Amino acid sequence: MKQIRLYDYQQDMLANIIKVLTDGSLHVVKEEGRNVRQGRSVMVQMPTGTGKTYVMASVVKWFLDSYDEGEVWIVAHRRELVEQMQQTLKRFGLDYGEKESALKVKVRVRVLSIQWLTRHAEELDKAGSVPGLIIVDEAHHAIADSYQDLFNRHRLALKLGMTATPCRMSKKSFGGLFGRLLTSPCANDFIMRGYLSPYDYVVTGKFSADQLTVNLLKGRGSDGDYAVREMDEKLNVPETIRRLFDSVRRYACGKKGIVYAIDIGHAHAIAACYNALGLKSVALDSRTPAKRRKDMVEAFRGGEIDCLVNVNLFDEGFDCPDVEFIQMARPTLSLAKYLQMVGRGLRVN
Repeated sequence: MKQIRLYDYQQDMLANIIKVLTDGSLHVVKEEGRNVRQGRSVMVQMPTGTGKTYVMASVVKWFLDSYDEGEVWIVAHRRELVEQMQQTLKRFGLDYGEKESALKVKVRVRVLSIQWLTRHAEELDKAGSVPGLIIVDEAHHAIADSYQDLFNRHRLALKLGMTATPCRMSKKSFGGLFGRLLTSPCANDFIMRGYLSPYDYVVTGKFSADQLTVNLLKGRGSDGDYAVREMDEKLNVPETIRRLFDSVRRYACGKKGIVYAIDIGHAHAIAACYNALGLKSVALDSRTPAKRRKDMVEAFRGGEIDCLVNVNLFDEGFDCPDVEFIQMARPTLSLAKYLQMVGRGLRVN
């Protein structure tokens, strides 16, 4: 097992997590008039780009070294996040069980999607697979019923949630899931200390055509954000896309970056426009085959592609330090979504 080298702030966060999870006090909650024991739990907030996965891997190592029984379940809501955590565990020589063997092999660490876990919960129970520690990546999604069901099935397990944005547009509290919140310094502090990249921020004019169009958006989706259909109707037009290109040419000429689009059609329209005007671009979305996604990201890293235009792919769990600009081609009312997106451009080489 390789040593996990942490920065000072990561070491401090690890120590604080361990302190909360090993607190000797009994955790009891009231449910339907009776006391119910709960495992200790903590949500951790660290800005995008400050190495949450390294801290998570260190917590896994601590648990394995400290407890002879109980598995570690690392749970995420997207395949890309599962794969990223698997790569981190491999890097430090931490063995884990993949979902194909989850019901057949006795292991101490499992990396699973919440969707797979929900479908196979009873089978895992019958196989004697019991978590002593549950780690939730991008834990701002833990409000979902699937995560609450997971926590209820394994009340006595220790629980750790990691996120850059512990907030939801619905304003629902995480207090019923996590007993404590640990926060790291703000992004500006990390920038001042050289852990995150400084940035220039350019915004469309208050009375520009595009901003006035956004101001008139009335529809709201199920998550409370702008309605995708209306955004596509009003903003997926040649004039607006050309202005997006002009802004890249003016403020990020010669740099490579990520563009966040409204939907699949919008992403392809942007990529087509940018390519026609000399900016090597590719559109990626949930329907893009995994191999092509991987190949295009590698081509981006290698400088063969200037621009990755994506739909909800790189707002969470995308690690690529050489991103030089972020373009928000879609508006959002969600603070969490916004911070996740723009944070992808703050990593240092």
